[in-house]
Amino acid sequence: MNEVHIVTGVAAIAVNALAGCWGAWAWWRARPSAWFWRLLRLGQLAVVTEVVAGGIFYLIHRHAPSLHVLYGVLPVAVSFIAEGLRVSSAQTVLDKHGHASAQAVGKLPEAQQRVVVLEIVRREIGVMTLSALVIVGLLARAAGTG
Repeated sequence: MNEVHIVTGVAAIAVNALAGCWGAWAWWRARPSAWFWRLLRLGQLAVVTEVVAGGIFYLIHRHAPSLHVLYGVLPVAVSFIAEGLRVSSAQTVLDKHGHASAQAVGKLPEAQQRVVVLEIVRREIGVMTLSALVIVGLLARAAGTG
């Protein structure tokens, strides 16, 4: 079981690092990227898999240091917080441009719609990229304490 925990941990770190790098590139270039979102979701799945594997391992053996458990579980909380920030970031952009809702943006000329939508997507990519990189740091720290 320990080997499964190690492999899922390394996979979670690698996928989240890749998502973080890809997201940083997409954010910097201000270009939407379907691959970023795929990698991000795969990274989140890897984190959940890692936490489940670690939880099973902990229930069987109960000898993980408290810091290891904390750093191992925090990425789930980071993911939830980031998703909330991602949703609110869209509303922030709408408010900045004086739009009450996404439907109001739909009534704008196409060029203006693109500006608003690109700004929303860029902000969402930025938030989720930072979350992936924070998760990498937390998981690396968990690996160092385990």
